Amino acid sequence: MMRGINHQDIFYDEEDYFQFIETLSRMQTRFDDKGHPCGTNFTLYAYCLMPNHVHLLIRECEDNLGEAVKRISSSYVFYYNRKYSRDGHLFKERFKSEPVNDMAYFIVLLRYIHQNPIKAGLVSKVSDYKYSSWREFTAQKAPEYRICNTKSVLKRIPSDELEAFINEPLSDDEVCLDNDNAVQKLRLSDDQVWQNITSLTHTTTAVGFQRLGKQQQRNTLRELRKRGASVRQLERLTGISRGVIQTI
Repeated sequence: MMRGINHQDIFYDEEDYFQFIETLSRMQTRFDDKGHPCGTNFTLYAYCLMPNHVHLLIRECEDNLGEAVKRISSSYVFYYNRKYSRDGHLFKERFKSEPVNDMAYFIVLLRYIHQNPIKAGLVSKVSDYKYSSWREFTAQKAPEYRICNTKSVLKRIPSDELEAFINEPLSDDEVCLDNDNAVQKLRLSDDQVWQNITSLTHTTTAVGFQRLGKQQQRNTLRELRKRGASVRQLERLTGISRGVIQTI
């Protein structure tokens, strides 16, 4: 997630949004000294541009993540400063990031990213927002750009299943990257979580929990989330993937 410095807007009109999308497209390709394409800097799977921040789902290739974000931000800031007769920084110094270690969490992030405009009250449907990558995944509306690797995703999950999941409303505690606008809830301590796990399952260790039947695991995790345990806390204590927990 890249956020405007002091939470200021980084997009003011349609030209700004499309300039950033064009920048994402251009920065994926690596060129040699003669200007010929010679590789891929990064692979983009999804994006959503909000007025004062950007969500990107990226896979490192030739560039590491820091280099990729630097290329993107430097190019856009050059355009933005020239257009609005300003100088200096536009984005916060450090972007926020986290690794995606399994397909379950990858799909959770797809939903979270594309539902940002709904949570912000900008649109009522995911497909109505022009400045995200969702239209690349569906034939409902023609996308203005095609810059994401949607084929890799659609090979793993049928388009109708993906669409149903993406449009399923997010719960209030489904938060990625500790978004500054997240609603903070009362959380259980680790000891309290284990007291609840033991009471519900008669297990006292992560290994014991992982040996439970899948349905009992799901029922227990669902109940623990209702009682105030966070997704990250449950992942750390039980060893169950964050993506699995968030889909329960």
